[in-house]
Amino acid sequence: MSTLTAPRAVVATRPQRVSAPRARRRTTRRLGPGRAIPGGATLGLLALLAFWLIGSATGFIDQRTLSAPWTVVTTTGELLEEGRLQENLAVSAQRAFLGLALGIVLGTLLALISGLSRVGEALIDGPVQVKRAIPSLALLPLLILWLGIGETMKVVTILLGVFIPVYIHTHNGLRTIDARYVELAETVGLSRWAFVRRIVLPGALPGFLLGLRFAVTGAWLSLVVVEQINGTAGIGYMMELARTYGQTEIIVVGLVLYGVLGFGSDALVRLVQRRALTWRRTLAD
Repeated sequence: MSTLTAPRAVVATRPQRVSAPRARRRTTRRLGPGRAIPGGATLGLLALLAFWLIGSATGFIDQRTLSAPWTVVTTTGELLEEGRLQENLAVSAQRAFLGLALGIVLGTLLALISGLSRVGEALIDGPVQVKRAIPSLALLPLLILWLGIGETMKVVTILLGVFIPVYIHTHNGLRTIDARYVELAETVGLSRWAFVRRIVLPGALPGFLLGLRFAVTGAWLSLVVVEQINGTAGIGYMMELARTYGQTEIIVVGLVLYGVLGFGSDALVRLVQRRALTWRRTLAD
């Protein structure tokens, strides 16, 4: 008699879920400078003005050395009523803008010739680098011998202080254009003018605008010096005349005016830079 063995019962077990460990949230650390602060460009100026106000009010800053802000404001009002400030400012602005315009044109043309031609680079870049090593103010005695002490000498001095940064940064922008764009232009058969318009100019624009920022500042710096050399009008002449009579408040008015003009010109160029380079994302955005 054979014994039948009962089959083993197969117990269906429901698969248990293995609880996966919770993924740790990765906190990305922001390495950039962060979001732009509204009006951040003026915070430093406001802090400097506050220090000037508090220092003058408490006597920490001697008013015989540096006039108080309220004295500068009063003196500015008096100069405006007399018409002296407007006249001198108009003369200074004419000199600065004329030298700036000529310097920008000269620096850009030389950069294009040197950046797009090896022969042009061999002939132009060396002398420009030598001029870069010689301060424009060091050439003043020679310029006075050549051009006299009139307006031509003043405008040429400003021009020499302007065209160097425009040339250096524009030339660098041209030389750093990706060679693949040049190969692509040759492949599609772009003409010389189309190559310059579509590749060269957009590629050199960031460098040109950076050089322009240095150029506008250099124009005002050169103007400060040339207007104190046998001048008969201009902000620098007004300051030199005030130095002769010991009028510190007028000297400070001129310094503040130069600072405002320089800061405003740089802010204008930065605005153009942001509008023209919207396609580029940088840490400043």
